[in-house]
Amino acid sequence: MSALHAAVVLAAGGSRRLGRPKQLLTRDGEALVHRVARLALESGASRVLVIIGARADDMRAALADLPLECVVNPAWSSGMAGSVRVAAEALATHAGATFLLACDQPALEATHLRGLREAAQRADAGSAATRFGDRLGIPALVSPAMLRQARTLPDGDRGLRDVLSATDAGVAACDAPGLEHDIDTPDDVAVAVAKGWLDPVGA
Repeated sequence: MSALHAAVVLAAGGSRRLGRPKQLLTRDGEALVHRVARLALESGASRVLVIIGARADDMRAALADLPLECVVNPAWSSGMAGSVRVAAEALATHAGATFLLACDQPALEATHLRGLREAAQRADAGSAATRFGDRLGIPALVSPAMLRQARTLPDGDRGLRDVLSATDAGVAACDAPGLEHDIDTPDDVAVAVAKGWLDPVGA
């Protein structure tokens, strides 16, 4: 954990069930993709990569003022695993840990990222992830060895979930109840607006 960490923001999805790009929904006037990337930068990440795919030009425009790298996943429609594979290839020579972050968890706060860093430093695997019931998922801070495992992930939306949740993985678990609420449908948006995690969305 002595090397500087990197961060990956997964922002390539097409938001089919929502009917509009969830990455561009706003909290306090800031697009979610911009907010997550900003939090990643503020965590002290030496590199921040945003994996884009659907509406790539819109994503680049939303991120134009931040010092980060946009990396296109040409097979974005195959699911999150493909974007994690793209990130793993792009960070193949990175010697430190890597945050894996999503755009559809509007309750994310900087305090949770700090908690993941502290937990990863104590964990056998040098990795920490967010607990969701009996499984672990992202946000997560993963070691270089764990990120390398992403290169062989099958297509789909499970990402590194199974790797993180393996009983022998030695991954530290961190709780952040608000992060259980992600954005997939209009009903999810309504709940997040009611909780103050998203700005009201126009028709």
